[in-house]
Amino acid sequence: MGEARPQQPILRQGYLPYDIVLNILARLPVKSVIRFRYISKSYNSSITAPNFISTHLKNIKDSHDNDNDSDNGFVIHMPSVTDNIGFQRPVCTVALDRTFDKISELGIPFDFHYIYTQIVGSCNGLLCLANSANVVYLWNPSIRIFKRLPDTCLGRLKDVTLGFAYHPENNDYKVVRISCLSLFTHEIEVYTLSSDSWRSVGTTGLTATNVMVYDKNHPLPIPLVNGALHWVSNVVEGEENHRSRMVMAFDVNSERFRELALPDGSVDENTFQTFLALFKGKLASIVWEHSEQPGTRYSIWVMKEYGVIESWNKLFVVPFEGVAYCIAFTEYGSLLVRYINDQVEAQGFKFVLVDTETLHEKKDPDIQHYSSVATFMESLVLFDGANVVSY
Repeated sequence: MGEARPQQPILRQGYLPYDIVLNILARLPVKSVIRFRYISKSYNSSITAPNFISTHLKNIKDSHDNDNDSDNGFVIHMPSVTDNIGFQRPVCTVALDRTFDKISELGIPFDFHYIYTQIVGSCNGLLCLANSANVVYLWNPSIRIFKRLPDTCLGRLKDVTLGFAYHPENNDYKVVRISCLSLFTHEIEVYTLSSDSWRSVGTTGLTATNVMVYDKNHPLPIPLVNGALHWVSNVVEGEENHRSRMVMAFDVNSERFRELALPDGSVDENTFQTFLALFKGKLASIVWEHSEQPGTRYSIWVMKEYGVIESWNKLFVVPFEGVAYCIAFTEYGSLLVRYINDQVEAQGFKFVLVDTETLHEKKDPDIQHYSSVATFMESLVLFDGANVVSY
């Protein structure tokens, strides 16, 4: 059966037809649309219908894609460390993608009374947040709803890494949790929003027992590219236990892993760390490498054609005079680092935002604490089931 069509309100002569009004609403910002929910039951039913939400979301994305010259992309960041003594609830800051100029602050509406918190990821306006006690929340701050996810279905959790993904085939959302019980022993579970439950998927698709999936990507979210979540992993081979790095990609649809090689020559004895990120819809590799000059250097590679190893292309090299820890890499190519040098006073570090194309620095992006960062957009995406709270 098709979706039930809400009863249309009776309009006076000279007023716009109901369908045209809905078409206009589907192109307005979220805050403007929400006001119409309170006009009548008919409007509320129409605006919360899946078809309208999908249309509105598509219009927002199309507007973003067609307006490359304006800074219409947003990021959201939150402190990853909080003080248990005199605890204050963390606040998420919404900022412009290119400049990190603050637009607004969003108080987190649920309690995260733990030292370590992170933004796991962001999809279509839904945020996934987790803390050090393995408590996970989904939150849509635009329409002020959140839910706590059920507890794990695994027996125990250790050295956990999380990814958050949209599953377009089913118009659903998934959280993937990998627990590394020992060096090469993993347990994997998948939460599906539509069923509101976790399922163990074992080590589905891990083609070898000598693969170690680990989360050295923090504070960058695990990137979702081409329907897969991507982790940097170690592979141990041969009698001498030679270690090499590769990418393990977890396909959200099939729930199986596949292997992808990192850029040729990007990992050697001069490599300190490799991060993965999303850059303009493509998989990016950010390599923190040794520099002949004092300081830190990041090389940024992009896989132009997904799955084609030969398409890895080095786009940018970003040098720093001092030690610089990568915090975020945004869709527009802004690299946010925590910068340490001899001139840094008081707290011992500062945050620097760099445009990777021009190497222009914005030295004060108004970030005071080590943060986790994700791209962000407003949306009307709803969820239901147990533990859903409106505020």
